[in-house]
Amino acid sequence: MKNNIELLLLALLLITNTSFGQNLPKFVHVQGGTFTMGDEWGQGNKDQRPTHEVMLKSFNISQTEVTVAQYRYYCNATGVAMPKEPSWGWQNNHPIVNISWQDAINYTNWLSDKLGQKVRLPYEAEWEYAARGGNKAKGYKYSGAKNITNVSWYDGNSNKKTNAVASKKANELGLYDMSGNAFEWCMDKYGGDYYANSPKNNPMGATNGDARVIRGGGWNLNATFSSVAFRYGSTFTGELYEYFGFRVASNKKITKQKN
Repeated sequence: MKNNIELLLLALLLITNTSFGQNLPKFVHVQGGTFTMGDEWGQGNKDQRPTHEVMLKSFNISQTEVTVAQYRYYCNATGVAMPKEPSWGWQNNHPIVNISWQDAINYTNWLSDKLGQKVRLPYEAEWEYAARGGNKAKGYKYSGAKNITNVSWYDGNSNKKTNAVASKKANELGLYDMSGNAFEWCMDKYGGDYYANSPKNNPMGATNGDARVIRGGGWNLNATFSSVAFRYGSTFTGELYEYFGFRVASNKKITKQKN
């Protein structure tokens, strides 16, 4: 009996200390470096080419997509309404969805005040570098594996809904769900030909256009969309889908990791 109680307490402790068991996202530090950005496999859309070398400064990115529980905590603190509930209902440890780009920006502004330092969405190049595994990358097509089913909730295994974050294998940096589960908004404006003109150092996206970059694929999409190189441009003035979510990033080391 004593052993069972100890095991239960240990399980509760582990849940409490995971990203999805917290009211605030948990950040992972990503050491800067140089990588080849774009479709190395020759299977992607034209906007994923040409491949090009990118050099990034170090940054931090949340271990998981922002969860329903984390977004609800923000809504309760600010009086902001929760998004439209998806068809399967809200699950606290699932990624928040039905989020516009502006919704995500509003959350990062609130979190910046909460933590006392600037939090934002990741830039597209940061997102891809982190999804690939940063300076620990092993060259996987999906974030953390060659086999998509090991790391992703996509249309082949999702049961037509989001699933609990961090319930698949992490990538080389300990990041979860960067392939599949929910698409993730980035800071950048989207340009279909941006890769042909992208600066090498810390690119921040196109200067013109009315769409924002979104990355990572989703629960309702096939494996193609979950490639670490896949990119999509979506307008940010009201597009709400049950597969649009986000994760957050920061330049400075995050010191407040607890609730």
